[in-house]
Amino acid sequence: ITVLHCLISGEAPQYKLVPLRGFKLISGIHSPEVVDQIQNFEIQDSDVFVITYPKSGTIWLQQILSLIEVKGDVTASNEQLNSERVPWIELLDSRKQFVSAPSPRICVSHLPYKFMPLGLKQKKGKVIYVARNPKDVLVSYFHFHKYANMLETPKDFDTFFEKFLEGNVFGNCWFEHVKSWCSHKDEMNFLYITYEEMIKDLRSVVEKITSFLARNLTSQQLNDVVEHSTFKNMKNNPQANYQQIPVILLNHQLGSFLRKGTVGDWKNYFTVAQNERFDKVYQQKMKDVSLSFIWDMNDLISP
Repeated sequence: ITVLHCLISGEAPQYKLVPLRGFKLISGIHSPEVVDQIQNFEIQDSDVFVITYPKSGTIWLQQILSLIEVKGDVTASNEQLNSERVPWIELLDSRKQFVSAPSPRICVSHLPYKFMPLGLKQKKGKVIYVARNPKDVLVSYFHFHKYANMLETPKDFDTFFEKFLEGNVFGNCWFEHVKSWCSHKDEMNFLYITYEEMIKDLRSVVEKITSFLARNLTSQQLNDVVEHSTFKNMKNNPQANYQQIPVILLNHQLGSFLRKGTVGDWKNYFTVAQNERFDKVYQQKMKDVSLSFIWDMNDLISP
């Protein structure tokens, strides 16, 4: 049953995780057939793909990129939701939308590297990968599961902790996701940024993105992009905060898409034993990867 059918009929959809080449999709939201076609999408030099593991700053980038395109003029983007201006590439109707979209086509995705358009490897288009420390991702994703109707409600935090480490969630294994993209970065026009960098110094990240995309903005226009992309302003912006997503997908009474926007919230949830176990898994899985993360708000403050 598709989401559209459910909205028309009022029926509650039965979502479940469905595997495609070892990656779990959500039935009724994604189509294995559509995702399998993405590799063959014709890529233009002006195309921009924002890639994230779930709960790593996707909506933040949708807001920033939407505003960069209108040079910070928030009134120019009031007609459309960010999710329409910077759409998901893996949704059921995404192929038609992608092909017909005017240039520059900007889209977001949670898919691993193996599903993405082959043209990216020929240095066509641009990829912005946003990573977030995985302990905070886990906690944020736990809360998201509690009110996202298309995802299974976790029994408790301990159960979800295990599922996340096993990769038994939509998005699969965080470690494999970040490694699959970063290990191929030299094949693409690739910009790597982190959620924590954005919290520490949003303006410098916005400048980095505008430079990467070769967009010319004045200092005032950059200020406007930054101002309208702060967590506080986005939380109150109906175009950005996903409050208009139908209740059939998100139960807004049980949570909000933009929850805390902080670093180190995992300390309020992880037991000592869980933290030790997570660190052990992290060291084992990431030993050959030269990425580092900020795990605590105090570490954001430069000495």
